[in-house]
Amino acid sequence: MVNRKELNPESSPQAAFGARVRSMREARGWRQEDLGELMEYSGVHVSAVEVGRKMPTLRFACRADAAFGTAGTADTFERQWREIRHGSLLEGFPEYVGHEGRAVEIRLYEIGIIPGLLQTPQYARVLADSAVQRGAITPEQAAERVSFLGERQAALQRSRPPMVFLVMDESCLRRPVGGSEVWDAQLERLVEFAAQPNTVLQVAPFDIGERRPVNLPINLLTLPDRSVMCYAESQTQGHLDRETTSVLPVLTAYHQLQAEALSQAASVAMINLLRKGTP
Repeated sequence: MVNRKELNPESSPQAAFGARVRSMREARGWRQEDLGELMEYSGVHVSAVEVGRKMPTLRFACRADAAFGTAGTADTFERQWREIRHGSLLEGFPEYVGHEGRAVEIRLYEIGIIPGLLQTPQYARVLADSAVQRGAITPEQAAERVSFLGERQAALQRSRPPMVFLVMDESCLRRPVGGSEVWDAQLERLVEFAAQPNTVLQVAPFDIGERRPVNLPINLLTLPDRSVMCYAESQTQGHLDRETTSVLPVLTAYHQLQAEALSQAASVAMINLLRKGTP
């Protein structure tokens, strides 16, 4: 083949993406123009992605999944795109977010910080800027985190949104972030969340003491096939667990936590008292 550029998939995630597109295209006997027609792109555009001259977009990745029949599999082009774009995020987290966007039920428990799915952009920005000041991340990575969070939240605004169950440790509400204006807007966001028909918000108060069954954050996803997966993080990476023997005990502990937590009405009342400045 004339002027064929040899690809090195190991050189970068972007190169791996392009090499995979070429490999799957050639395995089907398609020209770049053939694939471009299926994806509604020009053959020149496909070529540029394959050789790494052009960064793939989310639209390109989703169209590639449709063309190659990889949508809904464990190894989609969309997942690969997210790993390229969000390389600054914790390892394993983009994969979790991909499943989160398809989940029919989401169960969250958080300690000390408002969960990402409920953070306002201003609250998220304050946290990201603080990480920059500590030297933990770069300004570019901070902007990426805030942008990525917006994409996660938007992905849940679908025609049939998931049920979202949230239990927050009281410490989440006792740690004001960003000054009075940012903090009041964040508390208002929690109240709005609780009023939605597909959500349940509860606060686990300090006084449940030893009856609190878990001491770490929890992320549980129920997928359309009713399988359940658990996501957990360390300082360096995230881990998705699909094994029933280890996921079900976490689900049981979550239900026990809900039983000990305040009702949604009492939780919202606590939040409103905080908005009025009442301790």
